[in-house]
Order: sequence, then structure tokens, then C-alpha cells
Amino acid sequence: MNTKKKRLHSERVRNNSRVAGIIFFVAVIAIFLVLGGRFLYVAGGKEVKGHNLSTAARKIYMQTQVVNAKRGDIFDQSGGLLAENTNIYSIYAVLNKQQRGIDGKPMYVVDKDKTATVLSKYLKLSKKQILKALNPVNHNAFQVEFGNAGSNLSIETHDKILAEKLPGIAFTKQPARLYPNGIFASHLIGIAQPTLNEKTGAISLIGTMGIEKEYNTDLAGHNGIKEIKAAPGYSVDDSTKGKPVKNGDDVYTTLDSKLQTLLESEMTRLQSQSNPVDATAMVMDARTGAIVAATQRPTFDATTRVGIDKLWQNLLVESAYEPGSTMKVLTLSAAIDSGNWHPKALYQSGTYLIDGQKVTDWDPKGWGMIPYKQGFARSSNVAMAHVEQQMGPTTWKKYLEAFHMNKSTDSGLANETAGGMQFQYPIEQANTAFGQGIRVTPMQMMQAFSAVAGNGQELKPYFIDKVVDPATKKVIYSGKRTVIGEPIKATTAKKVRKVMQDVVYKSYGTGISYKIPGFKVAGKTGTAQISTAKGYTVGDENVIHSWVGMVPANKPRYVMYITLNQPHRIAEPISKSIANVFRPVMEQALKMDESHQTETSIAIVPDVRDKTVENANKLLTKAKFLPVVIGNGKKVTRQFPDALTEQLEAQRIFMDTGGSVTMPNMMGWTKNDALTFASLAKIQMVTDGAGFITKQSIKSGTVLQPKQEIQVKLN
Repeated sequence: MNTKKKRLHSERVRNNSRVAGIIFFVAVIAIFLVLGGRFLYVAGGKEVKGHNLSTAARKIYMQTQVVNAKRGDIFDQSGGLLAENTNIYSIYAVLNKQQRGIDGKPMYVVDKDKTATVLSKYLKLSKKQILKALNPVNHNAFQVEFGNAGSNLSIETHDKILAEKLPGIAFTKQPARLYPNGIFASHLIGIAQPTLNEKTGAISLIGTMGIEKEYNTDLAGHNGIKEIKAAPGYSVDDSTKGKPVKNGDDVYTTLDSKLQTLLESEMTRLQSQSNPVDATAMVMDARTGAIVAATQRPTFDATTRVGIDKLWQNLLVESAYEPGSTMKVLTLSAAIDSGNWHPKALYQSGTYLIDGQKVTDWDPKGWGMIPYKQGFARSSNVAMAHVEQQMGPTTWKKYLEAFHMNKSTDSGLANETAGGMQFQYPIEQANTAFGQGIRVTPMQMMQAFSAVAGNGQELKPYFIDKVVDPATKKVIYSGKRTVIGEPIKATTAKKVRKVMQDVVYKSYGTGISYKIPGFKVAGKTGTAQISTAKGYTVGDENVIHSWVGMVPANKPRYVMYITLNQPHRIAEPISKSIANVFRPVMEQALKMDESHQTETSIAIVPDVRDKTVENANKLLTKAKFLPVVIGNGKKVTRQFPDALTEQLEAQRIFMDTGGSVTMPNMMGWTKNDALTFASLAKIQMVTDGAGFITKQSIKSGTVLQPKQEIQVKLN
């Protein structure tokens, strides 16, 4: 019995153990499945409580770096550099005597007298002023700066000061924009300035005026993000590589550097002679609408910013004014096109009453009874008032609208104004026919004149030739000829230009100073009174003078429009002063046009890198380029402009071969050529004047030293 009980007890124990074992096994399996599932979930989803484990690991073991995008360059129509990136520096002096290097050498100003003496050679401060800065009122000052004189220092100045090895003198660097031509369509090209991003602390260049501003997105590109391992011994999922950098696109303008340089020179002379409130000048290709040269006064040097405080506005599009008698070109066009022009009919010049209010000619006595055609050449307001009344205000206004007056040209430049006019009463309607009581911009006038020059087709002016991705050479955007309307017939335009020639070639014409030997000129002078609270101003020094010229008259290639606002010095007839700008610029344009047809077609630059100098010269000469060798090496290591780019024939191609550099004969070179040579040869180029090089301080054939200064004079 006892034996039986013991056996039953043993079986129960074994059964209980078996059940416990099964339960334990099931529990272990369950725990394993839960943990395994969780592991697989985490491994697959890589998230715990909403936190991405890969991201967390990357933060610990990887670092991100911002890769700054390079701002695109701005070029003229043939690839000449107008704006590029550089660095500027600000200098400061450390005074704290506890600052020493690892080697124990002082990193503070040791000899203040010597430091002041040396710095006075490079900064626009006297030794006395620098010593004052080095001895501040606060004797515990850690460091001092030198105000504006110590800011915006060039790379050249930075390098010269650095070479002096002055203890305690240090620099901060920031990106900047270099405009190698100085005063060169400055308001149109604009400026880009270093701007601090308060979120990231990064400093980048942002366009604040002109093309630099309006094409800032294209020029700026976008920064990239690069990841690097902070702990090389750890293995991290490296599938994410950051964001690639996209450098800015290059912008090619329609400007012709030779014409622009000449225009700047002539406008500077006009400004010096007449001291006007302001002045503008613009040259347009009559076949396409491309602006090949444009400037204004006051202007500024885009690199140094000298003069920028005088006028921020771009007068070509932002400032509306009453144009005066150049508007008569449009009045004549409307009259001929609508059948209301009677050139041989006579009218009484001098004074004309409209509803009891006077319209007077610039000579109130007039010239007696004269034909309307002569009235146009004499710039008679009375003639145009009669013509407007013969057309009627409805017809005249229709033509004003057809010429796109009172509408923005949609140039793309900031703050462009649409102008406006007073057109309610008969006297106001008549006033607009001779350019009073209507406000326009130079760009609007140039756009309207294009219809007269282009046989009735009105062209939209443009100044961007193309936008190019520098990495792929892909053209992102191309400027092109755009017809925005046909306000007059082709036959009308030809008749208008014929009448305009009388202004220049008739003895009584107001534009006899504008003749160009070998070419017929169609043109119109203008004199606009300025509206004030006390009425309209009088006197040559209180009006806006203007001129529009189209050459050749029978088939215009170029149109030039000039304004001169309130000249305070009048040493000669105003028409002569303005003609001294018009004639040389237009003559140069016409000469270049002839050469473009025969000698300077577009060609592809051969790749001469790694080729011998002899072979490279042959290739470039065969392609009708002008090779310039820099150095005495046997092979070409780099070239500029880049290989396989489109350039004008007869352009200089620079080849760097390394070794010692000899001075070339720069006579006839442009400023751009000289600066390109200086950059590649690592020398300093100081230019004086505008135009083409006529004198150089170092004789050709002289061996140049690194960073040697060369002075060239242009004319």
C-alpha cells in the first residue's frame, strides 16, 4: 500500500515537473518571439518610440558640412568678364599680451610704433591715427579695428601686409564681388553684397541692384551638404550622402565691352563739362532689340563703391520724366500712318491758342508761315499741336497705346515705372504731342523708337544674351528678338526716317551737329521744360535736353538715345556737347559692325592644354584667335577662355605654360585682356583711363617678378 502511494506521488511530481517545464519552455519561446519580433521591427523600421536609430547614430558618428555654392560670373556678349567672385579682408590688431602661439611667440602687437609706420603705407590712415587706435581709452581692450579704412581690403593689400610679418595683426575674410572694369554699366550690372544668414551664421553674396539682383537665383545656385565620419572606427549606415552643391549659372549680357568703355569715357567727359543733375545714354541693336551699351550719370565704381551714395536709382527704368521734342518722332509717325500728315501745308509758327491757352515754339516769334515738314526740322511745338488736333485725341491716344506708352517695358529690373500722362483737356492732349504732360522712361522711348528704326515692328529691348550652366555648358535661357507690336506700317517708318534726316541735313535743322561722315543720320533733338509747383522751368540750364539718332538712316543698324538733365555749366551749345557723345560711339559701333561681318565671326576655342606651345599657337591661329603665351614652359598647362567655348574670332586666348613670365606688348589691348593676363601671370595690374591701352610702365620682353606692379594707361 505504501509502495503504491509512493509510486503515485512520484508520478504526480514527474507530471508537475513536466507541466512546469512545458510552461517554462512556452514562456521562453514567447519571450524569444517577442524580443525577436521587436528586434526585427527595430532592425527593419529603425525606429524606437518615434526616434529613427539611423538618424541618431549619424548624429553621433557623422558630421555635416555645408558646401558653399560658387556664385556665377557675369560676362559681356563675347565672354569678357564683368563680375566675378573674390575675397575681401578686414584688419584688426590684438592687444592682449596673454595671446601667444604654441611656440610661445607673441600673437599681440609688440612694437606699436613700427606697426603704425608699416600699416600707414597700406591703409588710408596716418601713422598718428593708427597709433591712436592702438592705444585705446580702454586699456583692457582685447583687440582693436581700424574703421572703414581697415575694411574691404583687397587680396593684394592683404598679402602685402601679411608679408610684413607684424605680430598681433590679423584679418577676417569674407566673400566679395569683383567688377574688374570699375565704372561699367554699373547700375545695370548692379552689385552683390556679403549678407549674413542669421540662422546658419554663414555669409553669402546676395544681389542688391541691377542684374545681380534680378538674376540672383540663377547666379547664386544653392549650397550642398556633405557628411563626413567623425569616428572612423564605427560602422554607420552611409546610404545618405547629403545634398550635392549646385554652383550658380553664368549670365552673359548683350553689352559690347568696346562700345561700353567708349560710352563711359564720353559720358564722363560730358558730365565734367556740363555738370548736369543727371544724364543717360543707351545704344540698341535696331535689328534685334539688344542693348549693346548703356550708362547713366551719376554712376559709381562697383568694386570700390565710390559714388554709389550719389544715386541708387537706375534712371533707365526707374525715373520718369517729360521727354520733350523727341516725342515728336512718335507724333509724326502717328500722323503719317493715320493719313493726317500734310508736309507741304503751311501754318503760322510762333504761338497757337487752344481754348485760350498758349502753345509756343522755343522761339516765340516763330518763323512766319512755314510748311509742316520744316516745322518738324525746326522742332516747332505749334506744328505738332496742329497735327495732334488734326488727328484728334482718340486717334493720337490710340497710337500712344500702340507704342506702349504708359506701360512698363517689363525689363525685369527692379522698380520699373510705367510713367503716365495728363490727357483730359485739349491743351493737355496737344502738349503730349510735343512731349510735355507725358512722363516716360528712357527704356520706354527706346522701345518705341525701335518701331521707327525697324520698319514698323516694335521690339522689346533686352540686355541678357543667355544664362549658362558652367558645369554642363547647357544654355538655360536665351535672349532673343521679340516683336511686341506693329504700331505703324513699314512704309510709314521709312517716311518718318526721311523727314528725320531734315533735322540733321537742312540748314534750319536743330541737329546739324550730329552728322557722321560716310553715313546718313536720321534723328531728332529734344528740349523738355520741367514741371514745378510754380510752373514750367525756362532756360537751357533748367530743362532736359535729349537726342535720338538712327544710323544708317535708310536701314538703321543702331539706335542711340541720350538725355541730359539740367546742365549747370554751358560752355558750348548743348547740341554740340551731346553730339560729342553720339558721334564717336556710333562711329565705333558702325566700324565694329563691318568687322563683325568680315573678321570676327563666332568660333569654337580649340583645346590646347598639354600641347606644345608651337602646336597650340598653330591651332589658335588657324581658328583665327590671337594666342598669348604666359611663361617659358614647353607645354600649355591651362588656357583662358576655356576650351570648346564660343568666342569672337580675333579675341586673345591666354595660354599658361609655367616658368618665368615676360612682359608682352599690350598696346591696343582692352582692360579685360590686361586684367586676365595679370590674373594668370600672378602680377598686379593698375589701370588708368578707359578704352584701349596706349602706354605700359614695363617694356615688352622684361622678365616679370611675382606680384610685380604694372601700370597701364588706356585711351
